[in-house]
Amino acid sequence: MRTTRIAARCGVAVALLLSACGSSNSSSPGGAAPTKLGDGEGSLKIIAWAGYAENGSTDPKVNWVSAFEKDSGCKVDVKVGNTSDEMFQLMQTGEYDGVSASGDASVRLIDAGLVAPVNTALVPHYADLSAFLKDQTYNTSGGKNYGIPHGWGANYLMYNTDVVKTVPDSWGVVFDKASPYKGKVTAYDAPIYIADAALYLKSAKPDLGIKDPYSLTQKQFDAAVAILKDQRTVIGEYWSNYAVSQTAFEQGSIVLGTTWQVIANLAQGNGAKVATVLPKEGATGWSDTWMVSSKAKHPNCMYKWMDYVTSPEVQAQVAYYFGEAPANPNACALIADDPKHCDVFKATDAAFNKGISFWATPRKKCLDGSGDNCVPFSEWIKAWTEIKG
Repeated sequence: MRTTRIAARCGVAVALLLSACGSSNSSSPGGAAPTKLGDGEGSLKIIAWAGYAENGSTDPKVNWVSAFEKDSGCKVDVKVGNTSDEMFQLMQTGEYDGVSASGDASVRLIDAGLVAPVNTALVPHYADLSAFLKDQTYNTSGGKNYGIPHGWGANYLMYNTDVVKTVPDSWGVVFDKASPYKGKVTAYDAPIYIADAALYLKSAKPDLGIKDPYSLTQKQFDAAVAILKDQRTVIGEYWSNYAVSQTAFEQGSIVLGTTWQVIANLAQGNGAKVATVLPKEGATGWSDTWMVSSKAKHPNCMYKWMDYVTSPEVQAQVAYYFGEAPANPNACALIADDPKHCDVFKATDAAFNKGISFWATPRKKCLDGSGDNCVPFSEWIKAWTEIKG
């Protein structure tokens, strides 16, 4: 099992008007999705997480892009996005046809008018994707669907079993100012991590009235920021690069903190005495979405790509190589290298999925529909800088 992922996450969309002989783009206040597709335009330019669009250049044995190029006639140009912020900036150039956005970027892209609504009927494999990934706050807006689910994972709590003798059952263990593991606690390095504190406070301080960790009033937000500033005193290292986190746990310089399941798998494979747990409060997580640029020059090829990359055969390859749960559960039976892959990543476990609060970019207009008094993501970014000092 391996992964190459690093980091992680208001306007009018532009419609794609596609004819039978090709495509054209024009602005549409309604942001209408296309009703039919034409022939591929011969090229496709996408932004993707490393490991999502492999063409054999990283590893000759890992290549699903070439088959797509041969079958579709669309030559693929892949730009690896190392962070959600970088992906957002790249999409602003208008040079790309699509992007594999995480929830801390997808809503920003929608609100900025950088992505267009999609017609899921034009992506045949969409019907096979897990229902719990569809019509979520991070891939829909205003009753319109803005993307095709790709893969997902939870942000677990990992601990060193030789040092942390009692199995932790709450995120409170990483927010304890008097932690016996001071200097050996880790946390994910991104503004979206503020939601982890909010999720903990949702049950730890019910009087705050937090319902959605991405829809926070100023009072709720301030409480989350305060607990993270306290946590800073016990943090040994923030991480965004999975390899750095893996090494820290293997070497024992970090014994407790947020992780991805693939990091735990790799560390365990190298002999590290670590285990993961989903705390009683649940967890945040990431669910990536393929989105079409509102300025796409090759929208037909982008639609062809979205259907191809969500097919069971390709999903099986991506999920295993990247280290995630596939969006298409039909892929599970095809992961021959690890028949238990989908069990480990809880790919078909709807109940498990329900316990995850997937990343979604906060808006002033609350994502949970509670009002228009929520703290927008721009303030989360500022606060994160203050938290880290």
